[in-house]
Amino acid sequence: MKVSIGMKLQHSPWGGGNQFGHAFAKYLRNRNHEVCFDLADKDIDIILLAEPRRDLRISAYSEYDIVRKIILGRSRALIVHRVNECDERKGTTDVNERLRQAAKCADAAVFVSNWLKDLHNAQGFPCRQQVVILNGADRDIFSSQGYRPWNGSEPLRLVTHHWSSHPMKGFHFYRYIDTLLDSGEFKGILEYTYIGNLPEGFSFTRARHLQPLYGLELAAALRHHHVYVTASQNEPGPNHQNEAACCGLPILYLQSGALPEYCEGFGIGFTETTFSEKLREMMATYHQYVEKMRHFPYTAQAMSMQYEKLFQSLLKRKKELLKNRQWIRRPLWLLRMLCGTGSSQR
Repeated sequence: MKVSIGMKLQHSPWGGGNQFGHAFAKYLRNRNHEVCFDLADKDIDIILLAEPRRDLRISAYSEYDIVRKIILGRSRALIVHRVNECDERKGTTDVNERLRQAAKCADAAVFVSNWLKDLHNAQGFPCRQQVVILNGADRDIFSSQGYRPWNGSEPLRLVTHHWSSHPMKGFHFYRYIDTLLDSGEFKGILEYTYIGNLPEGFSFTRARHLQPLYGLELAAALRHHHVYVTASQNEPGPNHQNEAACCGLPILYLQSGALPEYCEGFGIGFTETTFSEKLREMMATYHQYVEKMRHFPYTAQAMSMQYEKLFQSLLKRKKELLKNRQWIRRPLWLLRMLCGTGSSQR
């Protein structure tokens, strides 16, 4: 099977989508599948549209490029659209519509959470062949080997990491944690590290700030801590907490977006008003959660197996799927695709 992954992978600290691309490509190659990141080859079996917004650095091609490849290049590749974004995550207004437009040519869509699937379907997502595959962290990088659980006498070390510096990543909570370090009941028994980019003008008073880390260096930094905290709002399919969980850290997570789907049973959820209460609960039940982390299921291996099975099942139905393509029968829409007009073009 030859798979084209529509991403320009970055070999430096980047977002969760980039981590997906690296892990999935490695898995496919280990399984003796061919992997490319463009549309040049004539015999591609599956095209994975991973990011249709061509103005983003990680995007390799859009649905416009795919349709031209199918029609002009006479390709018989099947198209799978991986949907991992939404307007609700960063307060934008054009992302959901952009993803719906891209999905019009897809033979199948993969959503990275049920929360995201329900959100897009409520707004009229056009692709009816849908599955949900949750993201996972690469255990070859993010492992619990060397993780030393909290002993109860030293300060409890909290940690968070994000590539994005968008305020909706939860910086109002992270600032609140910063104030807890120097006041009240948590003074002297709590430490906090934030790894990643900060919003312009944002700074910590007592918390430790590290620049973005990547790969094994990031994993080692996570394992140096005891509990992972994420207050990111409306996450469509987060991977940052997966990386920490695979390193052995129980999770304190905001009850928002898809975070509960990923974290339930492996940490404690909190709301806008209950963080201190849930932090106390975590300190009291910490070792129970440490035991549970050994069974954390959201790994890159498990995720990639689900994609492989999906691709193989689609290829078995290839004749049927090609026959049922509705966009082939829409000449005006098809002409617009072939002419390259639309928001995905540079």
